[in-house]
Amino acid sequence: MAEAFKNGKANTLLRYRLETVELEGFDEEALASTLKGRLSFKTDSYKNWSLFTEYDTVVALGGEQYNSGMGTSGAYRAIYPVVADPDGSEVNQAYLAYSGFSDTTIKVGRQRILLDNQRFVGGVGWRQNEQTYDGLSVDTKVSGVGMKYAYITNVNRIFGEDVAAGGSKSNTHLLNVGKKFSAGQLTGYFYGIDNEDQLAFSTSTLGVKWAGKKLFGNPNFSYGLEYASQSDAADSPLDYTADYLRLDAAYKFKPVKFYVGYEVLGSDDGVAAFRTPLATLHAFNGWADKFLGTPNTGLEDVFVGISGQAGRFKWNAKYHDFTSDVNGLDFGNELDFSIGTKIAKNYNVLLKYADFSADDDGGSDVSKLWVMLQAKF
Repeated sequence: MAEAFKNGKANTLLRYRLETVELEGFDEEALASTLKGRLSFKTDSYKNWSLFTEYDTVVALGGEQYNSGMGTSGAYRAIYPVVADPDGSEVNQAYLAYSGFSDTTIKVGRQRILLDNQRFVGGVGWRQNEQTYDGLSVDTKVSGVGMKYAYITNVNRIFGEDVAAGGSKSNTHLLNVGKKFSAGQLTGYFYGIDNEDQLAFSTSTLGVKWAGKKLFGNPNFSYGLEYASQSDAADSPLDYTADYLRLDAAYKFKPVKFYVGYEVLGSDDGVAAFRTPLATLHAFNGWADKFLGTPNTGLEDVFVGISGQAGRFKWNAKYHDFTSDVNGLDFGNELDFSIGTKIAKNYNVLLKYADFSADDDGGSDVSKLWVMLQAKF
């Protein structure tokens, strides 16, 4: 066993980010300068067992001219818009893994769980403090069919352990099954979320997804179709049923890719809407994060974008138009842009911008700018 630790591998990560937020209705602009440090260690395998630990620290540099949200910052910072990167330190992951069965890994403990594109279950990796899960997970493959199951007892949210919003006790079952074909991948899933602290986020979701590799026989075309049905579950005070639909297509014309999509988080007559409480929400419905919670009237997102590479720089530009699923509300539109590059082997730089322009039913205008530097060793 001592050899397993001696032959283990350690990794470090440093991520600095400067984020500004200009939100209509606030006299002050948020300015968050934060640094994330991460130390990870994985032992070598011992009789098919291994141990993984990961510790994160987030510090604010040069003052705290932002509200980190959910009670994580003092009342004096309420004059600023929210940048959800509170400072603090915690164990991000700590689990035992067993790989003694063919094509199977079993993990017990605090761990990262990322399912598909993280639309329903993810790690919120954009924020400085990651969302991880306490529980058991099984990742296996049988006759070409991949299966992932997880039982979750606690969700460690991005706000940290010092506030009530930093964790949610859970009795949650997640099942994701997929198979690859020559034309694409078919995935089915069931997510039974029992949130014992925030009852309204207890949901039962059943869905199916097809990710096509080529359209009309052209390998430069790709497309996706996804549908899910959701209802209240466990001790939720809500009584609703709502649907989810996503259609998207992309065409590669090197060195660029054009893409378009339509996503609906449906509403049950305005009573309640389809919700994704475990998702990596920043990746969907605009980088300005105006729709981290689905409005009760639901959300329709029509988007179009273009991405590509110019030399060593990768870039992406995207436009969204947001309306409600019911009651004919116009929320607004958003323009997102990012450009980044890798420097040498271990360094990355990213510049990113989001601008949301509200219509009559969309609340406040907001613009956000990020500059990020990351090093991995």
